[in-house]
Amino acid sequence: MRVISGRKKGTLLKAVPGMNTRPTTDKVKESIFNMIGPYFQGGEALDLYGGAGGLGIEALSRGVEKAVFVDRDFKAVKTIRNNLKAAAMENQAEVYRNEAGRALQALVKRKKSFSLIFLDPPYAKQQLKEDLTFIGENALLEESGRIVAEHDAKVNLDNRYGMLELVRRETYGDTAVSIYRLNETEESD
Repeated sequence: MRVISGRKKGTLLKAVPGMNTRPTTDKVKESIFNMIGPYFQGGEALDLYGGAGGLGIEALSRGVEKAVFVDRDFKAVKTIRNNLKAAAMENQAEVYRNEAGRALQALVKRKKSFSLIFLDPPYAKQQLKEDLTFIGENALLEESGRIVAEHDAKVNLDNRYGMLELVRRETYGDTAVSIYRLNETEESD
């Protein structure tokens, strides 16, 4: 695993020890950033299911100013911190050990909003529909922001979650990437 592009291009990143995480492949990571960037002029990212921190660190390397990383696993949090240190990005990041739903609630209380939100939960424990609904209802995404949801290709996410609208979906083998943005007009049922 490595940083693919930007000012930290080539920096090697370690994976989380054990079999509980599934790092985003370089091919999928490159495709994600080609769809949403590929480079940024500031902004703040949320890497909600941080794992090793690869998506958030890639965003920082490509110009995002700050990133918040969340993972509930102690080994993952330690790996994120070590990878941030290897990339000399510790001062651009906040890292928290917390469950995703509780972390989202805490971010709402802090009145945070993000230009990029990465949702890449373990496939077996996905609650993407709940996460997307909560984010859409609680103004966690900035007006021109994007949400990147990485999930099992067999999982079909809705086209809309409140004010969030699906703008693109791509499949790479057994992995799918769904991109959402804000749409100011909420559809009525």
